[in-house]
Amino acid sequence: MGKELEYVKSIIKKEILGLEELYNSLGIELIRAIDLLYSKKGHIIVSGIGKPGHVGRKVAATLASTGSPSFFLHPSEASHGDLGEISEDDILFVLSLSGNTQELAPMLAYANRFGIDIVAVTSNPDSTLAKSSRIAIIIPKIEEACPYNLAPTTTTTMMMTLGDAIALCLLKRREFNREDFKKLHPGGALGKRLLTVKDLMHTNTPIVREDDLMKSVLIEMTQKSFGCACVIDSNDKIIGIVTDGDLRRNISTNFLDMTAGDIMTRNPKIVSSDMFAQEATKIMNNHKITSLFVAEQDRIPRGIIHIHDCLRAGLA
Repeated sequence: MGKELEYVKSIIKKEILGLEELYNSLGIELIRAIDLLYSKKGHIIVSGIGKPGHVGRKVAATLASTGSPSFFLHPSEASHGDLGEISEDDILFVLSLSGNTQELAPMLAYANRFGIDIVAVTSNPDSTLAKSSRIAIIIPKIEEACPYNLAPTTTTTMMMTLGDAIALCLLKRREFNREDFKKLHPGGALGKRLLTVKDLMHTNTPIVREDDLMKSVLIEMTQKSFGCACVIDSNDKIIGIVTDGDLRRNISTNFLDMTAGDIMTRNPKIVSSDMFAQEATKIMNNHKITSLFVAEQDRIPRGIIHIHDCLRAGLA
């Protein structure tokens, strides 16, 4: 077991060394490539064959999900009619270690014929791919982690990391933000993580004033059905909360003569509308409460979020 663990660590170390070599090799060509990719109005069409092709599929998916329209085009399919998917506004982003893969030739010839720009990632600066490209990013020639130096391992790790870096540089240039992420990732775990309090909150907040008699408080709480009421002062700022529990604890013969200020709990938990709903859920769970008032720094109530809203969104 110990020997196998050491072997696994040696593989990871080789891949780390590959990334260090990549890190030290990058220069102005990478920035020129990012400039060109950013300038295009159409799609970034990623392509490659074999293991680089599998990497290319992931790179295309990352680009598309971070604000750069992109898709993967298989070289063999391209030469059997799918070259028609390439438009003059597009750009090819081609991954190939050797740069001389035969299946790439028809696509490269087509792009050169019709003036489609190509950005290449290869380890061979003298390859057909490099010479056909407007910009070629040359990655280091380095030993694979495979014990026979055959299975693409270290090299595909370098390609994957480079693709991620380019996608994130484009994300930054396009000022792609959390709201944009939310539009492109409405489903799944990521979509849930990106939900904000504003997405789930209600704006019909039950609100009473500090000197309102309990009759008015009860009516407001009953009409809004959140099991609580937000207590505000003369400046409309949140100062407390009246809950169903507060009502039960203060039932007495003079209950209806009491005011909201007499029974409220001061300084209730408040969250901002742009807080992630997942974090608001955590606050409610940690403090064993069922509602949070929504307000910004001015403490003027903007809404209310209930634990049931979070449960329906799959957050609790």
